[in-house]
Amino acid sequence: MQMSTQGRSVADPQPGPDLSIVVPTFNERENIGRLVDLLESCLAGVCWELIVEDDDSPDNTADLVRGLACVNAHVCCVQRIGRRGLASACLAGMLASSAPFLAVMDGDLQHDERLLPEMLRQLKEGNDDLVIGSRYMAGGSIGQWAGMRAKTTQWATALSRPWVPEGRTDPMSGFFALCRDTFDLLVRRTSGLGCRLLLDVFASSPRPLRFKELPFEFRTRQAGESKVDGQVMWEYVMLLLDKSIGRYVPVRFVAFALVDGSGVVVHFAALLLFHRGFSLPFVWGQGRATVLAMTSNFALNNLITYRDRRLTGWRWLRGWLSFALVCGLGAIGNVGVASYLFGQDLHWGLSAMAGIVVGTVWNDVVTASYTWKAKSR
Repeated sequence: MQMSTQGRSVADPQPGPDLSIVVPTFNERENIGRLVDLLESCLAGVCWELIVEDDDSPDNTADLVRGLACVNAHVCCVQRIGRRGLASACLAGMLASSAPFLAVMDGDLQHDERLLPEMLRQLKEGNDDLVIGSRYMAGGSIGQWAGMRAKTTQWATALSRPWVPEGRTDPMSGFFALCRDTFDLLVRRTSGLGCRLLLDVFASSPRPLRFKELPFEFRTRQAGESKVDGQVMWEYVMLLLDKSIGRYVPVRFVAFALVDGSGVVVHFAALLLFHRGFSLPFVWGQGRATVLAMTSNFALNNLITYRDRRLTGWRWLRGWLSFALVCGLGAIGNVGVASYLFGQDLHWGLSAMAGIVVGTVWNDVVTASYTWKAKSR
């Protein structure tokens, strides 16, 4: 039925989607069109939408998705600028949805989209909070994965056991669906770190989740490049740390402190090279070693600790300058606190440690809010 309002025709409102499929992307332009075709084929009769959460891909994935959305009402693009991370992208996509059921899958066509109707059916029956695609249960397969990647996944799975329930065969799966009520229950507790959102979901739930696993065969990527690298494993370790000690110590601070520790090694190695190897006066060797250690700390923090706010180009240089300034003030505070406590007859080792803690906390807090300030968009 249509109503006329001042000469204009207004259509009756249409119901929203029953299922939102959230796909995080970074340089997946070659795969998205094919993914939409596959979803159209397997979800006939289902009211669904595809939310592509793109992290400002250099290959202009977002532009392609917007073009598809112009001719296909099932497709929606959410482009994030200045942010990175698969898990946080998935969370943002699910928060943008109003559907009662939510699914997460990769945009590289390696997940079997034909499982989605059965996932939805299982959730609608009301006996489960979560339905997971499993590569390791009977009937599932990891396909043609290389041996090293398979071993890495097995190692990561073993580490996850304290946070996942008994009976889970594939806690590293990136292919799952859950009820909106379940998501709303736990979303404020999630970390959003790295790329293993399913582990985050289990570890963040205030109650045990009812789940079911369905087998699927992991396909071989046809286009684009895998995003699995050493950085992904580091982020996974950070997620585990956040779920174990995050309530007491911010995980970014842990990463920042570890990088600071590596800076000590760089400093002494450089000092040994300049002072003993090149016979420079100690003060000149110390100065050069300090600059190198500071630069190493900045580069590693930019690459690891603040990967989601990574600075590039001229912003990298400006960031380095601000980092050096902040750390210089932190060094003054370090020496000042240590000297004061030592003057109060505190043991020299404890005095030095107190100075280091004060300097590290200062550096972390100020550089987080100034050097790597989060963008408000």
